[in-house]
Amino acid sequence: MGKLDGKTAIITGGGKGIGFGLARAFAKEGANLVLTGRTESRLLNAKEVLEKEFKIEVLPVTADGGNEEAVATVVKKAVEKFGHIDTLVNNAQVSKSGVMLADHTKEDFDLAVYSGLYAVFFYMRACYPYLKESKGSVINFASGAGLFGKLGQSSYAAAKEGIRGLSRVAAAEWGPDGINVNVICPLAMTESLEQWKQAYPDLYDKTIQGIPLGHFADPENDIGKVCVFLASEDASYITGETITLQGGSGLRP
Repeated sequence: MGKLDGKTAIITGGGKGIGFGLARAFAKEGANLVLTGRTESRLLNAKEVLEKEFKIEVLPVTADGGNEEAVATVVKKAVEKFGHIDTLVNNAQVSKSGVMLADHTKEDFDLAVYSGLYAVFFYMRACYPYLKESKGSVINFASGAGLFGKLGQSSYAAAKEGIRGLSRVAAAEWGPDGINVNVICPLAMTESLEQWKQAYPDLYDKTIQGIPLGHFADPENDIGKVCVFLASEDASYITGETITLQGGSGLRP
């Protein structure tokens, strides 16, 4: 038996990168999944892989998290398919990385805020009644870009810090309903991070030097396992925390 047998989790951006690693970790523990993203082919591929390997059910729904109506449709389909929502994982985010603040346009800023902060707000508000019923959990993703002020990450950092603030308020307001809300700031090796490494080798080297274990975390085995823990009954007492994950076991609440 898995820790999440019979549970239903919505994971945004679940077709690739960290999101797919999270999906594998949740599926391994028996959770049925609702995976969202903007690219249908990635979601369908994830569904095929996860259902075949873990014998769980996956509902792929193409959606832009910055669109309120699209989010409402995701939640509606999730409830129609599985009858309940136990965990919401807000992982998806788009931004113009590497663009300095003085060079940012309003469109650049809107891209980060709508795909990140607004998407988290829309999903949390739409899922709230079902999370209240299930005494569920919310796991939002922020970033060290906001915590530490990374160069070239102004709009991304602003969106992520907004998510942290929203999460703290939700933890306070929703705690009496039995919903725990936490934030993870991951530093994981993904395809996107590989591209960032190639584009900014000096910044990559500087980042690695600041990680005690000298390597980035694994999306499934490190970040995924922490998310599974936060979504399980074992973590029902944890809420309002920001957890920074780097280099595998670099857990810093």
